[in-house]
Amino acid sequence: MRKSGSKFRRILLKLSGEALMGDKGFGIDPKVVHFIASELKGVSKSGVEVAIVIGGGNIFRGLEASAEGMERTAADYMGMLATVLNALALQNALELVGIPTRVLSAIEMRELAEPYIRRRAVRHLEKGRVVIFAAGTGNPYFTTDTAAALRAVEIEADVILKATKVDGVYSSDPFKNPSARKFTEITYMDVLKKGLRVMDSTAISLCMENKLPIIVFNLKGKGNIKKILEGKKIGTLVKGGDSHAVRAKKKIKREDG
Repeated sequence: MRKSGSKFRRILLKLSGEALMGDKGFGIDPKVVHFIASELKGVSKSGVEVAIVIGGGNIFRGLEASAEGMERTAADYMGMLATVLNALALQNALELVGIPTRVLSAIEMRELAEPYIRRRAVRHLEKGRVVIFAAGTGNPYFTTDTAAALRAVEIEADVILKATKVDGVYSSDPFKNPSARKFTEITYMDVLKKGLRVMDSTAISLCMENKLPIIVFNLKGKGNIKKILEGKKIGTLVKGGDSHAVRAKKKIKREDG
């Protein structure tokens, strides 16, 4: 049951593998994993149902390996296995703080995780368990961004929370361009047209088709997830609506009228 004051009933948190390595440059930083677990503890205890899709870029990036000459399918499957390692690490951290957690893998490996079955995932969520989706979609050529959008639609999540190292969506990379402009809200179409690196185009298109909002926020900000659930404006909201070009035309029309 949703706790009074929580804006969403069920959320899907998208974590990159890089988020888990902290400042190490590779692998998993236990301090970072513990921080994420502590942030999610209060959320889960409040009655909000939490699902997670996690990447594997801190261990292996299939796309980069493919660019170096490795066969793409093999490289992508290796990347999927990396997400399972991250999922198990996060599961352990969550259970250490008292949150029951299940890992559901798109690639069957019964000794480590349950196979992904949509109804089973929903049932776990309804029982108050955090569900971590591992191994992406189980298919090569699809990113974990697409997996996040797909799983969110399948479980009927209210929103995707996309955790990043910046505090929202910018017109360009704010680390390289100090003049980059931050958006408080932006449409799916503007993200696609401007080529903004929110999620890949397949994921954005899937969210747009299903009217699933995305909130991009800084994972390192303590309490950010809780603040989002309380309805506070944190990060950038990606949703449907008129693009900037359409809004500009409407404004001109009103002024001329």
